[in-house]
Amino acid sequence: MASPITASTPAVDAPARERLPVNGLLALASIVFVGVVTEILPAGLLPQMSADLGVSEAQIGWLVAAYAVTTAATAIPLTALTRSVPRKRLLLSLVVGFALVSGITAIAGDYTTILVARTVGGMLAGLLWAIAAGYAMRMVRPERSGRALSIAMVGTPLAFAFGLPIATTLGSALGWRAAFAVLAGLALLLAVWAALALPAFPGERAGTRPGLRTVLRLPGLIAVLATTAAFVLAHNVAYTYIAPLVVASGLDRRLDVVLLVFGVFAVAGVLVSGALVDRHLRAMVLIAAAALGAAMVALGFFAAQPVVVYGAVALWGVAYGGAPTLLQSAPARIAGSAADVAQSMVVATWNGSIAVGAFLGGLVLDSAGVGGLPWIALALVAVAALIASTSRAAFAPLA
Repeated sequence: MASPITASTPAVDAPARERLPVNGLLALASIVFVGVVTEILPAGLLPQMSADLGVSEAQIGWLVAAYAVTTAATAIPLTALTRSVPRKRLLLSLVVGFALVSGITAIAGDYTTILVARTVGGMLAGLLWAIAAGYAMRMVRPERSGRALSIAMVGTPLAFAFGLPIATTLGSALGWRAAFAVLAGLALLLAVWAALALPAFPGERAGTRPGLRTVLRLPGLIAVLATTAAFVLAHNVAYTYIAPLVVASGLDRRLDVVLLVFGVFAVAGVLVSGALVDRHLRAMVLIAAAALGAAMVALGFFAAQPVVVYGAVALWGVAYGGAPTLLQSAPARIAGSAADVAQSMVVATWNGSIAVGAFLGGLVLDSAGVGGLPWIALALVAVAALIASTSRAAFAPLA
């Protein structure tokens, strides 16, 4: 029988440090950055990859979908299988794995090899997202864990705002293979940085590991997962189809600027959530939901007004940018020493919601037109807010 889970803090062995270990946290943020760019880069290189490999652009798009689906499907079992592995060794192995995936993609001569490499990359990503949050939070005292997490997670919006455009530009100038080769080299450099900057944490001993069902039954965890699912669904129902969403305002011709606005304000959302999450977790989740809902209302009523659309996208960016910090702080608090397992459940929920959101948004687009997307997203984010506001254990403040 598994021993009880220490749930009073998200980091039972966190060192007592007065200052944030910025160097290590920035190394984690850079790893997250590379992980996200690795996942989404084919989307920015569709025409080049399609022409060179002799496959359709839809098949190149499947490289992104296969990555995300694999991440969702394997995060929980792989995290469970690697719980005894020392955390630093596992993290460095994942970073080297990302380098290999990008390197193989850069030199592969056929689509099938790349698809296999991308599938392996999705497995690595599931493990990375499961352990990265817990790693960051274990590096500091519990009362500063949310701030540490926000620094580590800033790599995600930075990847969307700057990483993908830069990599896409590089691919257009030097070829798509060069973009993946540069990404592989960057991952190897990050492995060296992480080896020097990150502290070592042990894996879980066999006798102290709670089972998956035990973790899932912890008070509030199912509510956190349900909130995550509804929030991410709301975002992806609309964001997947942001190009048609801004057509009425004429901003489809400036989609690069629209996405940049989203990315910059998403970084702002990370910073704001990081400053407030440790003391005001539930309030911040509700504020993020309200901001996303307000953005959808603005897009629903004023989709033809460019200024309003820019404002809505900025508000949307703030809301979604802070979501990883908020929604990953909660399970870490609940699960304590089993935080990595709880995070793997969040990863599976998050990536599954990305796929379902894209599918649901497509159904709405076909049946009700682009005007229906903001209202479906609004209904979903309202569900997220309702769950977060009514579950006492899910987003409780630090004791």
